[in-house]
Amino acid sequence: MALSPIRDISYSRQFFSQIPNPSVFLYNTLIRAYSMSNSPIEGFFMYQEMRKKGLRADPVSLSFVIRCYIRVSSLIGGEQVHARILGDGHQSDSLLLTNLMDLYSLCDKGSEACKVFDEMRQRDTIAWNVLISCYMRSRRTRDVLVIFDGMLSGELGCEPDDVTCLLLLQACASLGALEFGEKVHGHIVERGYDNATNLCNSLIAMYSQFGNLDKAFGVFKGMHNKNVVTWSAIISGLAMNGYGREAIGAFEEMLKMGVLPDDLTFTGVLSACSNCGLVDKGMIIFARMSKEFGIVPNIHHYGCMVDLLGRAGQLHQAYELIMSMRVKPDSTIWRTLLGACRIHRNVILAEHVVEHLIELKAQEAGDYILLFNLYSSVDNWKKVTELRKFMKEKGIQTTPASSSIELKGKVHEFVVDDVSHPQKDEIYEMLDEISKQLKIAGYVAEITSELPNLDAEEKRYVLSYHSEKLAIAFGVLATPPGTTIRIAKNLRICVDCHNFAKILSGVYNRQVIITDHTRFHHFRGGHCSCNDYW
Repeated sequence: MALSPIRDISYSRQFFSQIPNPSVFLYNTLIRAYSMSNSPIEGFFMYQEMRKKGLRADPVSLSFVIRCYIRVSSLIGGEQVHARILGDGHQSDSLLLTNLMDLYSLCDKGSEACKVFDEMRQRDTIAWNVLISCYMRSRRTRDVLVIFDGMLSGELGCEPDDVTCLLLLQACASLGALEFGEKVHGHIVERGYDNATNLCNSLIAMYSQFGNLDKAFGVFKGMHNKNVVTWSAIISGLAMNGYGREAIGAFEEMLKMGVLPDDLTFTGVLSACSNCGLVDKGMIIFARMSKEFGIVPNIHHYGCMVDLLGRAGQLHQAYELIMSMRVKPDSTIWRTLLGACRIHRNVILAEHVVEHLIELKAQEAGDYILLFNLYSSVDNWKKVTELRKFMKEKGIQTTPASSSIELKGKVHEFVVDDVSHPQKDEIYEMLDEISKQLKIAGYVAEITSELPNLDAEEKRYVLSYHSEKLAIAFGVLATPPGTTIRIAKNLRICVDCHNFAKILSGVYNRQVIITDHTRFHHFRGGHCSCNDYW
C-alpha cells in the first residue's frame, strides 16, 4: 500500500479496511495518498476515523491533513488543525507550520500566515519560500526583494534555492525590476541552477517582459532541454516585442524539432500574426490549431483573431467571428474590437460594441474615451457633447496617461505637463533641445489624429509635453550616451509620441523601448519594431 499512494487508491483503501488495528503510520500513508489524489477530502475523513479510534495524530499526520485542506482551500479545516497543533504541542515542527502557512496564504489570510511564520522557532529555506509566496499573493512584492537580499547576505540563516529564484523572477517581472532580475539571474548561474528548465523558462519570460530580447534569446540558445513551455515563452516574447515574423519562424522551428504546441503556444503565434498584420497566415494557423493539433480555441485565441482582423480593417469579419465563437465573448474581446473601430473610424459598429459591453456590465471609462475620440475624429460634435454630458452625469472618471522610467532602482513617473519632478527645469530644457534637434531631422508633430477639437497651435503645445516625451527627456538627461531608455506607458502610445521616439532613436543613437498596455515598441536607428503597425 505504501508504494501506491496515488494509483489504485481504491484498492489501497480496500486493503487498509481489512487491517484489524492499523497504526498511525498506515493512516499517514493513506492520508498522504488522498492529499495527492482527486478526492483529497477523503484524507480528512481518514484523519477523523483515526482520532475516533483513539490514535493520536503526529506532525506527519497533521501535515498531510493540511495538504488535503490546501487542495480544497478549506480555511475552517485549517483553523481546526491549527488548534490541534497548539493543543498537542507541535509548535516546534517547522515542516508542519510551513504547510499551515501555505494553507493560510492560499485562503487569502496573509496576516495569519505571517503570524505562524513569526512563531516558528527555526526557519529554513522552505519556510522563507512560503513566506515569499504569501507576500506575492498579498501584493507585498517589494518585501520579497528584501527577503532575497537578506538570504544572500546570510542575515536570515539560510540561502535561496531554485524555488526561491523562481519566485523572485516572478516578483521582478511583476515589479518591472530589471536590475534585480539580473541579480537573481547571476545567483542562478553562480549556484549552477542555470540548467533547470523551469528557471530558464522564467528567465526568458522575464527578459521578454522587459523588452530585453537579447538576454531572453541568450538564455534560450543556451538551454539543452527545451520543452513546449520554453518554445511558447520565446514565441510569446518575440510576438509581444513586435518581432512577429521571427515568432512565426520559431513556431515552425519548434514543429520541425518534434515539439507539439499547446494552447499557450498558439496564443503566442496568433498574437505574432496580429502584431505584424499577417491575416492570411493567422487564419491558416488558427485553422491548423484544431484540425491538425486537436486544440479547441479558447477566449485568448479568439481575442488574437479579433485583434488580427480588426487591426487589418476587417471589422465586420471580426464581428462575425465573435458572434460565431464557441465560448461567450468577454469584455476584452469586445474592447479589442472597439479599439479597432477607433482606428478605422467605424462609428456605427463602435456604438454596437459599447452596447454589448453595457449588457455585460463591463464598460469602463476607457471605452467611453475611445468612443469620445472616435466621435471627435469624424467631427460628430453633437455626439461628443452628448457623451461628455453622459460621462459627467454618471461620474465617469478617466485614467490619466502616465509614463515611468526606472533608474538605479528608483521609478520616476510622469504625466502630461508634469512639474512634480525635482529636476523638472532640467527635464524641460532637455526636451526643448531634443525637439529642436528632431525638427532639424524632419520631425513634424502629428496633429491630425489627436485632440481634434483643438486648433493646430493648441494641439502642438499639448503634444509637446506628453508623458512619454518627458520620460524620454529624463532618460537622455540622466544616462550616459548610448544607454538604452526603457519607458512603461499605462495607455496606448499616440502617433506623435511614436514618431518622436522613432526619430530620436536615430538622431541620438539611442535604443528606446516603450511598452504600453498592449505591446512593446523597440525604436532603433530611426525605425520601430512594429513597422508602424500597431
